[in-house]
Order: sequence, then C-alpha cells, then structure tokens
Amino acid sequence: MKMKNKLIIILGLLTLAGCATPPPQNPDNICEIFFENRDWYSASKNMKDTWGTPIHVPLAMMYQESSFKHNAAPPMQYFWFIPIGRASDAYGYAQAKTMTWDDYQRETENSWADRDDFADAIDFMGWFTNKTQKINGISKWDAYAQYLNYHEGWGGYKNKSYNKKPWLIKVSRKVDKRSKEYAAQLRGCQENLDSSWLWRLFFT
Repeated sequence: MKMKNKLIIILGLLTLAGCATPPPQNPDNICEIFFENRDWYSASKNMKDTWGTPIHVPLAMMYQESSFKHNAAPPMQYFWFIPIGRASDAYGYAQAKTMTWDDYQRETENSWADRDDFADAIDFMGWFTNKTQKINGISKWDAYAQYLNYHEGWGGYKNKSYNKKPWLIKVSRKVDKRSKEYAAQLRGCQENLDSSWLWRLFFT
C-alpha cells in the first residue's frame, strides 16, 4: 500500500512538471507574450489594479531575472567537480529570495503563493515595486531605479551599493530600455488584449 501511495505521488509530480508553461517563443515582444499566454495578461492586469505598477515594468524586470522560466535558479557552484550549492536561494519567474518571498506572503496573507506560478510571481513584483516607492520614493514607472532596488535591496539602494557595480548599472539600463519597448508595444495591442480578456471572462 505504501508503494502504491509513493507511485501516485511520483506520477502526480511528473504530471505537474509536464504542465509547466514554457517560456514565450518571442520574449522581446510583450504583445506576443500575452497572446501566447493569455492568462499572464489577466494576472498582469490584476497586479496593476492591486499595486498600481504599470505592466511593462515588472515584465521587463522578469525577463532579465529569469527569461520567463518558471523554475529559474542561480547556477550551481562547484569546488573542483563537487557541487557546493547555489549562489543564493532565489527561485522562479521573479527570482525571489526566500526571505523576501516570506515577507510578501505574510504581508499579503497569500500563504499559498508559489514562486514558480506566474500570477503569484507578477503579484510579488507589484508588491515589491510598491514598497520600493514607499521606502525609497522611486516611481513605479522608473524601471531603471526599480531594478536597482530589486537587485540590491532597499538598504543597498539607499547606500548606493550599485555605484561599485558598473555591470549592474549597465544591466539596469538594459531593463529600462526593454521596459520602454514593452510599453510602446503594449499600447498597440492592449485594446485587442482587453477585448479578448473580457470575452473570456464573461463567455467562457
């Protein structure tokens, strides 16, 4: 009986793994991302309604963090050929660290949230950008400074730790550029996305 239960659990885990959403085929175009994954648009709309963060900002940050891979994690570190662990415990679409994710779950009372679920991950990023505005006065539309906070933490940003990391400043500018590109693209397809979203909401 115990062996049967183990087999059921293993099969269930394999089924869940098989259902994971693959990264979008064209991550450089936010319209194609959402037309391919329409539930992602609904989740992003909910994030914007909840936290007031424009959709294109966390999407650009997420692209940089995980390339939209649900199980993304920092690379394994090795001592010679022996694995000794990862550089951090960041995980999932948003590459959220365990401690920060725990804060999010506690403050939002969303204890069932998973880092490898897109809807939870985008909501987490909305929560983070909202706190960044409150703590460091950064506009939710400022992808450059929001990403610096996301990477360095609120205290690190206050201490300007990023000034010692020219590579990070370069990456943050890249995120900001992508955010602006996403914003322009979204303006061209949002009406279509909204009509499709409303149709599914009421008629499916």
